[in-house]
Amino acid sequence: MKNSGQPLVSTIIPVYNGARYIARAIESILEQEYENIEIVVVDDGSTDDTAAVLKKLTHQISYFYQENSGVAATMNHGVQRAKGDFFSFIDSDDYWLPGKINKQLKILKENPEIDMVFCHVKQFYSPELSREYREKYACPKEPMPGHNSGSLLIRRSSFFKVGLLDGKYEKGAFNDWYMRANTMGLRSIMLPDIFYMRRIHDTNTGILKKDKYVDYVRMLKAHLERQRSSDKK
Repeated sequence: MKNSGQPLVSTIIPVYNGARYIARAIESILEQEYENIEIVVVDDGSTDDTAAVLKKLTHQISYFYQENSGVAATMNHGVQRAKGDFFSFIDSDDYWLPGKINKQLKILKENPEIDMVFCHVKQFYSPELSREYREKYACPKEPMPGHNSGSLLIRRSSFFKVGLLDGKYEKGAFNDWYMRANTMGLRSIMLPDIFYMRRIHDTNTGILKKDKYVDYVRMLKAHLERQRSSDKK
């Protein structure tokens, strides 16, 4: 983190057993042209070599450990530790392309009525994946709008208007947060630029926790109930 007179951007990385890829995620943050970034890593009780990998990077990150509590609690922990005027997030197995923070922050500086900025996402197969695995799990060829935490830059004040992520969802907690933000009227912009690279590999949470897709049904029901309540006011 450098104090350059520019607003501080906090980047929060939740990680669980991410030793294989987290160094690349951190490297991609350090490759951003924007200087005043703090990197907050919250380890959700990893049992692999994550801690050993991060020990080599302690001069570049703020590292916190917690007992295994799930993604939402891990992200919330990071948010509560973060000091920045703006928040961003990145999954430990993904990475950013250069220019993300500069372009998103420029939009927020020039448009005070905008709360958050997203970018497009490109998915890719991790190089070590077997052909059999690639045939089993499709990887979209075209970039897509990234309404996810990894593509986001948001004002600190706007994030806390919505509040922390809901820990009752084991899958898709950010989706629930984003629906709450929309109900509250937060304003966002989607950049056409591709700045977020999402890695498809054999330990993706979305693949390992397919049984948790019921969470999406629960959060959609909660969202509709909030909307109905809001319409009555």
